[in-house]
Amino acid sequence: MKKTQTCLILILFGFTVSWAQKTSKKPAEEITENQSTNTVHFPEASEPIQLIDNGKEHLFASYYGINSFSADQKYVTVLETDIKHRLATENDTATLGMVDLETQEFIPLTTTRAWNFQQGCMAHWLGTSPDSLIIYNDLRKGKFVSIIMNVHTKKEVKTIRYPVSAVSPDGKEAVSINFSRLRITRTDYGYGGEGQEARPDVRFPEDDGLFLVELETGEGKLILSIADVKDEVPDISQDGKEYFNHTLFSRDGSKIFWLARATPKRNTTSFTVNRDGSNLQRCFPDGWGGSHFDWLSGDELMITGKYKAKQPAHILFTVGQKNYKRLGNGLLDYDGHGTFSPDQKWMITDTYPYGNEFREQKIYLMDMKTEAVLPLGKFPQPEAFSGHWRCDIHCRWSPKGDMVGFNSTHTGSRQAYLIKFDFKNPE
Repeated sequence: MKKTQTCLILILFGFTVSWAQKTSKKPAEEITENQSTNTVHFPEASEPIQLIDNGKEHLFASYYGINSFSADQKYVTVLETDIKHRLATENDTATLGMVDLETQEFIPLTTTRAWNFQQGCMAHWLGTSPDSLIIYNDLRKGKFVSIIMNVHTKKEVKTIRYPVSAVSPDGKEAVSINFSRLRITRTDYGYGGEGQEARPDVRFPEDDGLFLVELETGEGKLILSIADVKDEVPDISQDGKEYFNHTLFSRDGSKIFWLARATPKRNTTSFTVNRDGSNLQRCFPDGWGGSHFDWLSGDELMITGKYKAKQPAHILFTVGQKNYKRLGNGLLDYDGHGTFSPDQKWMITDTYPYGNEFREQKIYLMDMKTEAVLPLGKFPQPEAFSGHWRCDIHCRWSPKGDMVGFNSTHTGSRQAYLIKFDFKNPE
């Protein structure tokens, strides 16, 4: 593992940004009088570490921002597959396993037929036993379900008749949505097979939407239907279909964020609701839309959308308020997959490969106090990885906030990587 050796001072929008070795002696006195005295000590960052190298394709087993690490940070959950340059179907199994981060050994756990390249099989470590229990989606007897497994015994603890799209921080509840409806509306986020009723002829179904699932009992209830948001979303054509995707519990577990979208134009409305289905809130005014997201706290939320219905940006606000703030001092005015560190001090985000000659995907680290931004790397994506089997960077923090995992195809194959951080300030 190589440590970054450069001592870098960046002046970004009035801030002095220091990224240096511990032995660096860059004095604060070097700041001129017309510059801010806010100094940011960015961490040392390792070179990207490829987790597995065995000739197969690999990706983290869940969507970006979801914790893929055991609480003790000994293991990460990864999918292994032979599928390349095509959409996976219900007949394509992927191996769900975990990587020992000390030895980099890949440990197969099971297989799944409910997965895709964007969100894996939505594997989560459960807060009830965060070093041993995971939950993941599968297709069993023609139905999409979720399975709770002990990763050390490789025994299935429970089968739940709902697939999961988000899990509460305490590991006791989950949100379930319709992955079959996703397959016909947002193909690369749905699963192959008829594991749920897609209801293709119903624009706003009353019996489909957000389900809250008690993981102890396996019981679920519809807390908000797709029909419930009909008056809150843009009009859709007669042949259009409204659908839900991208759910996430707030950090205190009290609220749920999600996106309501529709075919054929994929118009988007961002929503939050209390975990019991009360207090439905639109996040943005008309025209702001929404794309990617993360909770900073129990009520502070970042969503990428069109700021003032014009400029793409990472937008931070408090649920129920209109205190919208563009993050990044103009440097993050695009649609990235932003996600916050466990201590809330940092946000990491990425870019798409579009719009530049070399199809480079870039990773940026932002200090939340000053909003100073540091580039961490660029990763060209081959043209062959596009469309439904594209590879987004999709960063995710470790529980201690000293590592970030991401996916990339810059070597010509899809692989999972780590960047390790050292947050010690220069002496």
